[in-house]
Amino acid sequence: MSLLEAILMGLIQGITEFLPVSSSGHLALFQIAFDLEETGLLFDCLLHFGTLTAVFAVYYRDIWKMICEGFALVADACINAGVAVARLAGNKDKRYRRVICNGYRKFAMLVIVSTIPTGVIGVAASDLIEAASAFLIVPGICLIITSVLLFVADRCSEGHKTPKHVSYTNAFIIGICQGFATLPGISRSGTTITACLLSGFDRKFAVKYSFIMSIPAILGSVVLQLFDLENLQQITQSEWLYYLAGTLVSAIVGYICIKVMLFVVREKKYTIFSIYCLIVGVISIAAYFIL
Repeated sequence: MSLLEAILMGLIQGITEFLPVSSSGHLALFQIAFDLEETGLLFDCLLHFGTLTAVFAVYYRDIWKMICEGFALVADACINAGVAVARLAGNKDKRYRRVICNGYRKFAMLVIVSTIPTGVIGVAASDLIEAASAFLIVPGICLIITSVLLFVADRCSEGHKTPKHVSYTNAFIIGICQGFATLPGISRSGTTITACLLSGFDRKFAVKYSFIMSIPAILGSVVLQLFDLENLQQITQSEWLYYLAGTLVSAIVGYICIKVMLFVVREKKYTIFSIYCLIVGVISIAAYFIL
């Protein structure tokens, strides 16, 4: 992989991670179309890490409050455990604290619930996902599925759910959807935002939830890859520079595309991307049988 190819892949990742056209699908198509040597999950994870920094840049206030309330939540849970012991010892005057007492604590819990099925699916299907990226027909079929999901998203009725009104069942189902979106060609943002809208989320909150819930999943993937010492030892110093260049490009472009995505969902402009995914998916499938 050359520096130019790394930058181009970072550009593709930054554009397609937040616009609902599947970053993994486009990266797979790019690698196949230009006969690019397999870069592996590590580079893919670093590109996702780049766009993850864009999420922090846009939603840093919400993320900081969630972190603070998350620690407070754990502290209250520990205090309640002590209260439980005291009550068992006969001290009935002790009272439990309400753990989920505000919107940010509920938001944090919802993200945790969504992360569980995503993590299970991601770990169980990691080999399948990497192998699927090598076949042109797979991202082609998945892009058509994405096209259908985006078509549905534009036609969802207006929802009004905020963290206070979202159920943990909603969060778990959305986490399952995010897990399946690891397949190349299935847009993560498109899939999860569609799932949020079908669950009755407020449109602005659906976008925020989709992007923030990606943080644990992407961080988990990056950490697992970085601890794979065998893979790291095979990467040369020049390749690390290429990886960092691609990551930086994906972060900058991703920040811009988040802003675009907020407008797309609010104004119901998904149909444009639905048509695009359908066309690219059909071309990919046709190319698989022709080439």
